[in-house]
Amino acid sequence: MFGNLQEILDDIYDAPEGPEIAAFFDYDNTLISGFSATSFFREQITSGAMSPKDFSEQLTAATQYSMGRIGFSGFMSETMKSMRGQAEYKFIEFSERVFKNHVAGAIYPEAREILAAHNDKGHTIAIVSSATRYQIEPAARELDIDYVLCTELEVENGVFTGDVVTPTCYGEGKLTAAEDFSDEMETKLDKSFFYTDSHEDLPLLEAVGRPRVLNPNSKLARIARAASWPVYRFKSRNTPSLSQVARMGLSYSAIPASILTTLPIWALTGQKRDTLNAAVNLWADFSLAATGVRLDIEGEENLWAHRPAVFIFNHQSSLDAVVIAKLLQRDFTAIGKKEIGDFPVIGPAFKFADVILIDRDRSKKAIEQIQPVISAIQDQGLSLTLAPEGTRSPARKLGRFKKGAFHIAMQAGVPIVPIVLHNTADLMPRNHHIARPGTVDVTVLPPVDTSEWSANNLENHINEVRQMYLDVLGQEEE
Repeated sequence: MFGNLQEILDDIYDAPEGPEIAAFFDYDNTLISGFSATSFFREQITSGAMSPKDFSEQLTAATQYSMGRIGFSGFMSETMKSMRGQAEYKFIEFSERVFKNHVAGAIYPEAREILAAHNDKGHTIAIVSSATRYQIEPAARELDIDYVLCTELEVENGVFTGDVVTPTCYGEGKLTAAEDFSDEMETKLDKSFFYTDSHEDLPLLEAVGRPRVLNPNSKLARIARAASWPVYRFKSRNTPSLSQVARMGLSYSAIPASILTTLPIWALTGQKRDTLNAAVNLWADFSLAATGVRLDIEGEENLWAHRPAVFIFNHQSSLDAVVIAKLLQRDFTAIGKKEIGDFPVIGPAFKFADVILIDRDRSKKAIEQIQPVISAIQDQGLSLTLAPEGTRSPARKLGRFKKGAFHIAMQAGVPIVPIVLHNTADLMPRNHHIARPGTVDVTVLPPVDTSEWSANNLENHINEVRQMYLDVLGQEEE
């Protein structure tokens, strides 16, 4: 059994390198926490896409499968009947929504590190799963995995027939898919890795040279012990402990507490800005300490090379706010969506801190709305921070940049300072409310001079800055 993640990574780096070594990964509960089918089922119910009849039929099929009355192929055939006549493109759109709302935040950070190690060794990486490609492909793109072996649904002229292509990628079918893939890609199965959580994958586990058991069910755990297969359980997506919940509660409560604690500064000096600076630092330091989050900063000197400036960051998590506050420390303001003003605790705090809240639905009056921001930079010497993506990304992939931050910097005559956040989503994914202890990696790039920019060449400059992020994050333009 692996004692820690580093032992898994060392094991990979000790293996031969090159594409003839494959690394096969199961999907559910191996690359992601939980089961993607559950997320699809939940989204279908809450969105009204599943009729009461479909719900009853799928529940009946699931019950029969769990009781062993039908096999996996029979289960898939029964549950996919409701797909008959549906346009495939609409289901692809639906699957993207499920990934964004439910699955992106369930990707294991530990799995990302294992994948990165295999990439470093030049191994051929593939997902091999009984799930359908509609469940898998959004995550495969996020994780830069090119090959997906899965259960296929029959499509004719862009429409689902309601039938399942056999054999399904389950049990012996998963082994067959891996063998065919190895023949096609000229990989060596007896020297390859396979990571899975389930005893149902025993045929492929026994066929590869390096079986690796992750987050196993009880039956596979017993089999792995008897076979002396390496076992490891990920911890990053477990249910938060009471201690973590309490720590996060302290972080939230620190927002009003920090303001109240520093109000005497305003009373004594009459300087609201000094009060805000003190409150921001107190809140950031306390919140990071309470949640057990640490920062590893590269290029910290660039935070102070030129003030005021427009500090931009890639937005991954609600944790970004406290990270940015810790980085900037003083004399800055921010832009947020108008709706934040209605949030309990945070809304009043943002208003007190003179955060500029704008109506994103009034895009035609964007120039009018940013005038107070430009005045704050030019007249008060305040820096500005905002996320050019406009919203949180569902995972780590960098989104498109909007023009607002760049217009502001250009008109205010100040530089852009790119702040690259590498992994805040690992510690607090989108739609999660509890931060996990860990280290956030931050890269602060040198200030980007905007003095020669104009409206005519702005798009090119935005693309250049965005490319800096892609380079630092090791991502490619899609």
